Amino acid sequence: MTKTAERPTGAVPVRPVPASPVRTDRGRRRLAEQGRAYGFLLGGLICFALFSWYPAIRAVVIAFQKYTPGAEAEWVGTANFTRVFQDPEFADAWRNTLTFTALALLIGFAVPFVLALVLNELRHAKAFFRVVVYLPVMIPPVVSALLWKWFYDPGAGLANEALRFLHLPTSNWSNGADTALVSLVIVATWANLGGTVLIYLAALQSIPGELYEAAELDGANLLQRVRHVTVPQTRFVILMLMLLQIIATMQVFTEPFVITGGGPENSTVTVLYLIYKYAFLYNDFGGACALSVMLLLLLGLFSAVYLRLTRSDGEDA
Repeated sequence: MTKTAERPTGAVPVRPVPASPVRTDRGRRRLAEQGRAYGFLLGGLICFALFSWYPAIRAVVIAFQKYTPGAEAEWVGTANFTRVFQDPEFADAWRNTLTFTALALLIGFAVPFVLALVLNELRHAKAFFRVVVYLPVMIPPVVSALLWKWFYDPGAGLANEALRFLHLPTSNWSNGADTALVSLVIVATWANLGGTVLIYLAALQSIPGELYEAAELDGANLLQRVRHVTVPQTRFVILMLMLLQIIATMQVFTEPFVITGGGPENSTVTVLYLIYKYAFLYNDFGGACALSVMLLLLLGLFSAVYLRLTRSDGEDA
C-alpha cells in the first residue's frame, strides 16, 4: 500500500496567485491592437484580391477563350495567341516598346540621378527646387500629355516657336515617324522625374559624410567621389529603380494614346496600346488577354533573372 503524504501540522495551504489586473489589461490591449492590425491587413488583402489578383487570373482564363461581354465564352485553346502572332502590328508594337524602354533608360535614368546630385549639393532654396522638380508628378498624366501635345504642335507649338526664335531648324516632333518615339520618351521622363529624384535624394543624404571627407583627403575629384563613393553607396536603390523603370516603360500607354494615337505610320504603337485596340476597337477580348499574358510572362521572367543576377553580384561583392 502506498502512503499518502501527510501535510505537516501548522503548514499554510498554498493558494493559486490570482492574475494581476495590470497584466490582464495589458494582454487585452495587445490583443485589441493585433486585432486592429489584422483587420487593416485583411482589408488590403481583399482590395488586392478584387482589383489585382482576380483580374489577372481572369485575363489568363480569357486568353484561351473566345469571349464577348454578355455572351457565353467558348474555349479555343491557343487560337488567340496564334492570331495575335500573325497580326502585322504585333512586331511593330514589340519593337516600339523595346525601343521606348531602351531610350527611357538612356534619357530617363541618368537625368534624375544627376539632378539629385545637384539638389544634394545646394545650400539655399532646397525646398523650392524640390517642389519644382516634383511638380510634374502632381499633374494628372492625361493633362500632362495634352500639354505636351500642344507643346509639340508643328505649327504654333512652343517647341518650334523657341527654335524659330533661336534661328534653328524646326521639327515635326510627335508628328514625324522618325521623331515621335523620342518625343514621347521626353514626355514620360519629364512626367516621372520628380518621384525618382526624391528617392535618389533620400539615398544620397543617407551616405555618411566621413566617406566624402576621406575621399577628398585622398585627392579624389568630384567625378571620382561620385564613382567610388556615391554609386557604391546607392547601388541597391539604383538597381531597384532600374527594375521598376523597365517594368513601367514596358507598359507605356498614356503618351501614345493621348499624343500620337499610335501614329504616325504605327511608329508609336506599343504593346499596351495594341491591347487597348484589341479590346475596345476590335472587341476581341481574347486577343487582348493573350497579349497581356505574353507581356506578363516576359516581365516576370525578366524580373526573376534580373533579381537573380543582381543578388549574385551583391553576394560576390
